[in-house]
Formats: sequence, structure tokens, C-alpha cells
Amino acid sequence: MAELSEVDRTLLAALRTNSRASITELAHTIGVSRATVKTRLESLVRNGRIRRFTIETDVDVEGEVKAITMIELQGKLSREVIRTLRRIPEISVIHSTNGLWDLVVEIRTDSLVRFDGVLREIREIPGVTSSQTSLLLAPVVG
Repeated sequence: MAELSEVDRTLLAALRTNSRASITELAHTIGVSRATVKTRLESLVRNGRIRRFTIETDVDVEGEVKAITMIELQGKLSREVIRTLRRIPEISVIHSTNGLWDLVVEIRTDSLVRFDGVLREIREIPGVTSSQTSLLLAPVVG
């Protein structure tokens, strides 16, 4: 299967957030034309990359890889690191924090291979001095 383009990855991340978004909303969210969104969606469906459009409930998504990554920053580059992190579609949330770690990010991917790629992207960002990642397993109930 062909590697996803940056537009495809961003589009999939937007759909994970709201699978009911219109083509116009998606175009606005990811910063491309309506025609591009329509073409990319049709291609993703045709190639089996999008198998169905569905809803997410309070039950975890089967097969999704989720993790929390703590990041230590080099002070002068913190704003640039945050801007770069925001461009990675698989990063769903970025929190500033105190203590040893400067940022905590939540990562959501559809495979361990893509997860590994996201971790590599994060570690290669100039200004990231250290990171520690924990995969999120099953939620604890009761």
C-alpha cells in the first residue's frame, strides 16, 4: 500500500476528530481546497485506506495506538518546537506542564509502524532534548 501524503494524514486526523465534518469544514480545517479534500477522500476510500465512516463512543477504538509522550525542551526553541508539533496530525493534544518535562503530548495512530515514525519525528525536532513515551493500554475501570 502506498505511503500516505501529508495532506492525507492531516485529513485522516481531522476525520478522527469529527467524521461528520463536511467537505467545506474539512477544507477549512486542514487548509486546502474543497476539490482537494473531495479528491483525496475519494482516493482514500477507493484504495481501502478509509473503510467506513463511523462514530466514536466512550468505548475505545479497537486497533488504535495511543500514547503519552513527555518532552524536555531547550528553552530558546520552545515556541518553534510547539509550532512543529502542531503540524504533526497524529498529535491530538499538547499540554505545557511543570517539573522535569516541559510538554506532554498525546499521540494517536492507526499502527505501530506509524507510531514509530511519529516518535522519530518528535525526537528529530531541533530543541527537543529528551523524551519519554508510555503506550496507553486498556482503561482501568472500577
